[in-house]
Amino acid sequence: MDLDLAMKHGKDQGGGGCIAAQRFDGYKLGFDGYNTYLCGMTKKEVLVQVDKGLMLPLMEEFYTIQGEGFHKGTAAYFIRLGGCDVGCHWCDVKESWNADTHPPTDIEQIVQHAAKYSDTIVITGGEPLTWDMGPLTSSLKSHNLLTHIETSGAYTLTGEWDWICLSPKKNKLPEGPIYDKAHELKVIVYNKHDLIFAEEQAAQVNANCILYLQPEWSVRDKVIPMIVDYVMQNPKWKVSLQTHKYLNIP
Repeated sequence: MDLDLAMKHGKDQGGGGCIAAQRFDGYKLGFDGYNTYLCGMTKKEVLVQVDKGLMLPLMEEFYTIQGEGFHKGTAAYFIRLGGCDVGCHWCDVKESWNADTHPPTDIEQIVQHAAKYSDTIVITGGEPLTWDMGPLTSSLKSHNLLTHIETSGAYTLTGEWDWICLSPKKNKLPEGPIYDKAHELKVIVYNKHDLIFAEEQAAQVNANCILYLQPEWSVRDKVIPMIVDYVMQNPKWKVSLQTHKYLNIP
């Protein structure tokens, strides 16, 4: 990516045009133009900000209706961060995986955008816990905003959260402490073995955690009858649907 295109990409995303590199738990994020200075900052300066959680790779942000889980039907502002190495084969936002395609963006700019639209802010990804969520949630809280996260739990839980949706993945299991703090457990069902995995995960969450089974979208017609039967036989579980997709909204 040349400099002009990199700057345009960043401005289109609302991030000011910075592209940065960061190594997190061995996960390498690239940098276009080793000696290039963007946004008046050097590569090293940007990396320091990313490492501190003061800049984050912003993929997209949008105001919509929460379509899944406990808060379905609720208006919310979504902040989608780039970067994920969990690697679910059925992921519907694989373009979020590579963080170097999403410009590091000042968190205060992100918060200012969010505060204009909603008092409920959902941080999603990608895997948002790839990054330090402390500064972002602290700033959101200073604006009296509710903070929700959608996470696989694959990395250490950081940040201050009003609602934690834990959606564990077989490829990279959650780090232990998040099980005690999760408000809802959402297991994606692609085949019948996922019901076994769901029970394994349910055995580890706290007693107040709400349990959801959600059909993977591409096989929904196949697995929904199986999920319905399972929930009727095991009523501790609830069905979650991606209602935003039925409504044709983000």
